[in-house]
Amino acid sequence: MTDLLEPHAIGQSLVRRDGVDKVRGTATYAFETDVEHPAFCHPVQATIALGRVTAMDTAAAEALDGVLAVLTPFNAERLASTEDAEYAVLQSPEVAFRGQLIGVVVAETSELAREVADGITVTYAEQPHDSVLRTDHPGLYAPEEVNAGHPTDTAEGDVAAAMASAEVTVEHTYDTQMLHNNPIEPHATTALWEDGSLTLWDSTQGVHPDRAAVSEVFGLDEERVRVVCPYVGGGFGSKGNPHANVMLVTMAARAVPGRPVKLALTRQQMFFLTGYRTPTIQRVQLAADHRGRLSAIAIDVVEQTSKVKEFAEQTGVPTRMMYASPNRRTTHRLAPLDVPIPSWMRAPGECPGMFGPEVAMDELAGALGMDPVQLRIVNEPDVDPDTGKPWSSRHLVECLREGAERFGWDTRGPGRRREGDWLVGYGVASSVYPTMRQATSTANVRFTDGRYAVEIGAADLGTGAWTVLPQIAADALGVDVADVDVHIGDTRYPTASVAGGSSGTNTWGSAIVQAAREFRGKYGTDPRDGDEASGDVDQAAMDDAHAAYAFGAQFVETRVNADTGEIRVPRLIGVFAAGRIINPRTARSQLIGGMTMGLSMALHENSVFDTRIGQVANHDLAEYHITVNADVQQIEAHWLDEHDPYVNAMGAKGIGEIGITGTAAAVVNAVHHATGVRVRGLPVTLDKVLAGLD
Repeated sequence: MTDLLEPHAIGQSLVRRDGVDKVRGTATYAFETDVEHPAFCHPVQATIALGRVTAMDTAAAEALDGVLAVLTPFNAERLASTEDAEYAVLQSPEVAFRGQLIGVVVAETSELAREVADGITVTYAEQPHDSVLRTDHPGLYAPEEVNAGHPTDTAEGDVAAAMASAEVTVEHTYDTQMLHNNPIEPHATTALWEDGSLTLWDSTQGVHPDRAAVSEVFGLDEERVRVVCPYVGGGFGSKGNPHANVMLVTMAARAVPGRPVKLALTRQQMFFLTGYRTPTIQRVQLAADHRGRLSAIAIDVVEQTSKVKEFAEQTGVPTRMMYASPNRRTTHRLAPLDVPIPSWMRAPGECPGMFGPEVAMDELAGALGMDPVQLRIVNEPDVDPDTGKPWSSRHLVECLREGAERFGWDTRGPGRRREGDWLVGYGVASSVYPTMRQATSTANVRFTDGRYAVEIGAADLGTGAWTVLPQIAADALGVDVADVDVHIGDTRYPTASVAGGSSGTNTWGSAIVQAAREFRGKYGTDPRDGDEASGDVDQAAMDDAHAAYAFGAQFVETRVNADTGEIRVPRLIGVFAAGRIINPRTARSQLIGGMTMGLSMALHENSVFDTRIGQVANHDLAEYHITVNADVQQIEAHWLDEHDPYVNAMGAKGIGEIGITGTAAAVVNAVHHATGVRVRGLPVTLDKVLAGLD
């Protein structure tokens, strides 16, 4: 063991510790859990969008050899808590959306469970449903707050007066589409109810929040529930909270005590049951003088929620702090519809919320005859316009300037350029994501046989926690990173917050630093076997005097075929200021992943909702299109050397979501520069471009 007693591990570009196991297929995911003699279950889903189940013929199914249980709203156990309506599984015959869980079959094989579930005859009393999002919906209302606890509406000054007196104004409506998270590993669980205790091997972004939710729903002491999740095959927010499927498989396991029960949702089922990004309609207003200085900025958002459970995407929140303006307004209105329940999806709020305003800024630059990069620079605020607080650090201008230099922005030119059959254009947009910090994590450090073991109930979604947490611990302990092991993904380890909001590494790392400092304070540099210490999240993470955000700038080159409207993206370059980078290898992977997802949002992804029957029509990966390697030739992620002393003990900010925000707007802006066609609704498909080409 090498005891260096000086920071050295943070900043190393280390290979992922979990990489070999994942490549070899030896990493165990939730559905692959090796348990003895498992049973399998398959859901029964409603085939109407609104109404009531009047009867379910299950007699023949229950009589089949190999069928262990058939649960319906008419015979399922009554849950201890139905306060969260999403979790009130099989508690009522009422149907609130198409695809809702109305039953489950437990059988000896997955094939039998599926066949029997599909064969159950269900009788309904169907009612007319409402699933159309529109700005004049009669049920529009203002929620008490929007996601993450933000105020629903904000106002400062007089936007209307500023718009009326401004030299230049922009006022347009922008639409973002419904999107589904679609991690490669589906939502999956293995559940075992035995001797009055429950064990869940669940694909989740947080084992402790998972346990808390299940314990409340079933009225169990948390000590009687264990959740295990060493590996997750992606989540993108959809696994941040458990969904109804987790309650269903738990209910199935309780119906056959002593038998492990497995459930893996199909791709189609995930489009109904595991959340999605709500579509938004954004009315954006900008007012400026001839120099480009904003005198007003406003965004009024209409989006949908489910009648079952409210989710209010904080789409207007980025507009509150992004640019300086004396007159400001943001509003949110929800349309309650007979649709599945929306939820978190990578960068909720900031991702859709940066689309309308950043395209509007490009339109304002065009109206002014001004460079879009310069327009953003001249509206740089000295302090947070929303709170008046100083920035913990803000280097957006530097990101814009370095990105412009790396991209070759000075060769852009004022209008379209043609190369053969292709129209070439450049676009830019800013990116932002708040530096979220949770205060609910604890870590434990133990010394055994010459090695340091760090325990914390964190989750690695594939983001690199298995690798970066040892780096943080080694740095705080002053030892070689090779001498540190981490143990995560189990509620038997100390409490950890959810891996969401780009807050995981910040929060867990802070707890690890505190535990390491406590350990060194107790035992010095020569510990003995069995020495251990614990630490809670550090107080620096609770700084409330500064506005803390990560910033970035996205630059895109698009090529649009002059005859077909086909769109290609030769280059996508992002420059970010995201605090101290723990591991450049995993950081670059996360940033490029976010940028790719933003490109996918811009050009491909679209959950096409059939309002006639109340479901997504393209609910599989054959027709739900995503960006692949052939869609972009070059993606680069760069960052500034930034160390923010206010955000946490490491000086690091989250990087999982900053890459996606702004990307779609930059693509749209590049398409306009290439073609002169302004697309204000995503995705940018060739039919929208082709109609405007000469």
